[in-house]
Amino acid sequence: MNRAAIWCAGSILALACGASGQSPRVFRGEVSDSQCALNIHSLTRSHQEMLKSKSMGGTSNTCSVYCIEHMGGYLVLSVGKDVFRLDRADLVHGFEGQKVKLTGVLDAKLKEIHVLKLALENSK
Repeated sequence: MNRAAIWCAGSILALACGASGQSPRVFRGEVSDSQCALNIHSLTRSHQEMLKSKSMGGTSNTCSVYCIEHMGGYLVLSVGKDVFRLDRADLVHGFEGQKVKLTGVLDAKLKEIHVLKLALENSK
């Protein structure tokens, strides 16, 4: 039942976005945490410093998961110097630290993407 409610809510939001003239587009970037991507504890908008210190794990994935769970971060998509909040943690969880191809609807005012579809970048 919970999945059905989430699916319905996502469908309604997608329809509302479509009705407002916004159409889905493809974004390519890395799923990350807001702490690293927004330079809260990183100088390079990456996991580089945290991985060197080994205090947050040894991979981009473990660093992102740690920051989200223990430091109040949230899931984002880093696309070059742009960082977009992702609204569907249920779809995105498991892709932390990975380069992805994401289809979604951008709310430019909020810098948030409503995630419709997600796949690893090297996937077809």
